[in-house]
Amino acid sequence: MRGMSPLPDLPRPRPERVALDGRYARLEPLDPARHGADLHAATFAAGHDARLRYLPTVPRQPDGYAAWLAAAAATDDPLMFAVIDRASGRCGGRQTLMRIVPEHGVVELGGILWGPAVARTRVATDAFALAAGYAFDALGYRRLEWKCDADNVPSRRAAERFGFTYEGTFRQHMVLHGRNRDTAWFALLDREWPAVKGALQAWLAPENFDAEGRQRRSLGEVRGS
Repeated sequence: MRGMSPLPDLPRPRPERVALDGRYARLEPLDPARHGADLHAATFAAGHDARLRYLPTVPRQPDGYAAWLAAAAATDDPLMFAVIDRASGRCGGRQTLMRIVPEHGVVELGGILWGPAVARTRVATDAFALAAGYAFDALGYRRLEWKCDADNVPSRRAAERFGFTYEGTFRQHMVLHGRNRDTAWFALLDREWPAVKGALQAWLAPENFDAEGRQRRSLGEVRGS
């Protein structure tokens, strides 16, 4: 069919507990003993109510967090990775590959919590690029999904910034923390990934930042150039 990517051999391999190195970020399989203290601090730093209100499973208060983290780290789907800031060596957040469907080559990047030290920085963008590259380049997946609460404006903006296409909203999709959640769906396809990858690499290049780490061109400007 016109416009469709050639089908890869299916099923595709399942994501594994591997470490992925980027220029600014490193993704490591989550280890509560190694990452737990830093991740706890990133999760419950000032403003944590706003950070946690859209996440369906994580405790919204510190009580019970250690037990939740141990259980979450032990699962294969969602498969959780710690986001390491390579400059400091500290865990500044976490993200998962989840809803893994090898027989169709589909996986979701979700469960994202980037703490204050890495959110809206090169580390977070690099962490996204590492996960997407792993799904598309290493594993040969056809589709990477991003889903969020329809009211979560920062998440929707991040999806669009990273090159995802909005596909629609599932109304009354779930009840979360005692309120209705409509879920916005986004996706990035394998045939779209090379252009997105090129823009990410250009944006993350050292020459795109000044001595204080401020971007010279936004990712949108890079993509449009």
